[in-house]
Amino acid sequence: MRKTILSMLVLAAMAITNLGAMAQGVKMPAPSPTQTIKQDFALSSIEITYSRPGVKGRKVFGDLVPYDKLWRTGANAATKVTFGEDVKVNGIAVPAGDYVLYTIPAAKGEWEVILNKGLKNWGIDGYKKEEDVARFKAKTRTLPFSVETFTMTIDNIKPNSADIDLMWDNLEVYFTVTADIDAKIITSIDEAMKGEKKPYFQAAAYYYETGRDLKQALAWSDEAIKAQPDAFWIMHLKAKIQYKMNDFKGAIATAEQSKTVAAKANNNDYVALNDKLIAEAKGK
Repeated sequence: MRKTILSMLVLAAMAITNLGAMAQGVKMPAPSPTQTIKQDFALSSIEITYSRPGVKGRKVFGDLVPYDKLWRTGANAATKVTFGEDVKVNGIAVPAGDYVLYTIPAAKGEWEVILNKGLKNWGIDGYKKEEDVARFKAKTRTLPFSVETFTMTIDNIKPNSADIDLMWDNLEVYFTVTADIDAKIITSIDEAMKGEKKPYFQAAAYYYETGRDLKQALAWSDEAIKAQPDAFWIMHLKAKIQYKMNDFKGAIATAEQSKTVAAKANNNDYVALNDKLIAEAKGK
């Protein structure tokens, strides 16, 4: 009898142990899952890692997220932002590196945004004002729809600027990141032009896009076409440069040439681009 009872107790203990081990191994969905977004920007990238709480029927701003108090800008660990190069955030110089992004929500008008060095902070725990790198005002707007899950995006991307947007419930907060890349690119073009493989197309495109010396851009596009006689995309760039120089007759001729070569290559996109350019030039 004792042996039977002892055996039952051993089996029960084993069952409890096994259940405990199984419970420890259960993986559950995170209530505020982490997301990392990385966007190529300027000559490097911007990366953001943050946790994404949901509205879940709650009153968010002014309740779940109090006004006029420091917020981790998400859930769990503080939101982390990495700039791959020196930038300006809403006009304030910020060196390349990793930062914590805090915000102070406001009931009306602009929010305060803070970039801080406290990378080991858990949420707002450990925050020190003396570790702030930048503090600025960010614009807000009411959305015509509701965003259930807290969302951060990098939008409105241009060669030297981009917007970081925060959206949750029916509110959007946004600010601008800029990078001074022009001098770096011009220096790299000048150095590359001293080498054997000269970046004629890239240099012509950059001069065209930034409104620099168009005669130089035109000369470089001609050199690029000599190196690649069937490159309809280079011909199209040359046509755009001619158009910008008010040489509409030349632009039409070059666009016609680009269109013919593009058609042979079955590239309908460039056929359409050239058709549009030709029509605009004929209207001048």
